[in-house]
Amino acid sequence: MWGHKKDCSLPHKSNLDLKKIPDFLQNNSNMLDVITIGSATRDVFLVSDKFIALKSPKFETGVGECLNLGAKIELDDLVLTTGGGATNAAITFASLGFSTATICPVGDDAPGRDIKETLKIAGVQTKFMKIHDSGKTGYSTILTMKTGERTVLVHRGVSATFSSKDIPWKKLKAKWIYLTSLGGNITLAKEIILHAQKNKIKIAWNPGSKELEIGLAVFQKILPFVDVFNLNKEEAELLTRTKKIKNMLKLLQREEKITVITDGTKGAYAQIDGMIIHVGTRPVKVISQTGAGDAFGSGLVASLLHGENIQTALAIGVLNAESVIQSYGAKNGILTKWPSKQQIQKIPKK
Repeated sequence: MWGHKKDCSLPHKSNLDLKKIPDFLQNNSNMLDVITIGSATRDVFLVSDKFIALKSPKFETGVGECLNLGAKIELDDLVLTTGGGATNAAITFASLGFSTATICPVGDDAPGRDIKETLKIAGVQTKFMKIHDSGKTGYSTILTMKTGERTVLVHRGVSATFSSKDIPWKKLKAKWIYLTSLGGNITLAKEIILHAQKNKIKIAWNPGSKELEIGLAVFQKILPFVDVFNLNKEEAELLTRTKKIKNMLKLLQREEKITVITDGTKGAYAQIDGMIIHVGTRPVKVISQTGAGDAFGSGLVASLLHGENIQTALAIGVLNAESVIQSYGAKNGILTKWPSKQQIQKIPKK
């Protein structure tokens, strides 16, 4: 998402005041600030200059990450850390001073205990975490090239069986819920979103590809209840079956709700009440792209919680992601204090 490039122009309309916080985002409750919901994983980064990108129509994306078959590959680095959308986002919120809890399933194993300890150290409440006696914590192996590009091998573990039974519904009270991938469980996603709507909780949703594959018709029935809907361009293309961001935003538009689409080095676009707002990125040295999406989305919502306007929230999301991609690990580099006005102003805006 990073490195600045000139981007195509999009229509800007409406008289929305960028300095004003939309009324529907304002919440003066004294309850927990945010609860994140989604996956938790043990992440292992394997870094080598022997991993190479190879273009071929045999790969779904047109490019594969390859290595020599049968060879013993020397690694330049190995980094052991934790990941998963719910835990990554929770660290951002807690690091920026918000009272935060997370709901994510882990196994009763060493990776699960490490994840819980990492969250506790950061100040995230773990009382809602579901510990499964049988089954393993999710595990991701990230094959990372020197360019920062990577391929992720995922074993979802107990996250694959995340269900309504894992949610403490009566205790699910906060100003915001930040919902991440549920491994394709769209029924549970609907249940969480409707619970939030019924209980006047703001909700931000960053679904995974398994949910998006279900199709736009299903999503259009849910999205009117989602305050902030956040995707990257590839995810938005999968959902909308269109390639132009302008058309994606039009299909995902809801009254008084925010849709955000990130587009790599071209920056991020937000639409609210027919107005499209864009911020760019700056050229930075990319060590690993893992965690950029979680950092951007949680930085954006944290900014809205803080009372920032949409354009500033986008810029802070970019700053958080920018910081994360300059080191290995989705949690390393997460902002621990609010960016200064000068830092925010350095993010290109249109």
